[in-house]
Amino acid sequence: MTRTSRAQGAHEHETKNTICLWFDKDAHEAGALLRRHLPDSEVTAVHEAPGDYPGGKERDVLTVEFTVLGIPCLGLNGGPEFRHSEAFSFQIATDNQEETDRY
Repeated sequence: MTRTSRAQGAHEHETKNTICLWFDKDAHEAGALLRRHLPDSEVTAVHEAPGDYPGGKERDVLTVEFTVLGIPCLGLNGGPEFRHSEAFSFQIATDNQEETDRY
């Protein structure tokens, strides 16, 4: 896999757990969307295929490392076999209605 460098401001220490979220093929877009809307969220690395592989092409995004509210996550472009559901969600504690409405 090819790896882009970590974004500036990446956490100085590595955590011992990472949430892995399975996507069909839009992990990078999901990380970027969360980064735009939630504080302390960023895309920190993008890993691309070094060559063609069964079901994919060179430079396809395979995984994306990102944080959501400071929580490390890994977006895996694993294909359509598994879909997101209400069984998993990010819950965000807010201080007032304005903050709730913003998220």
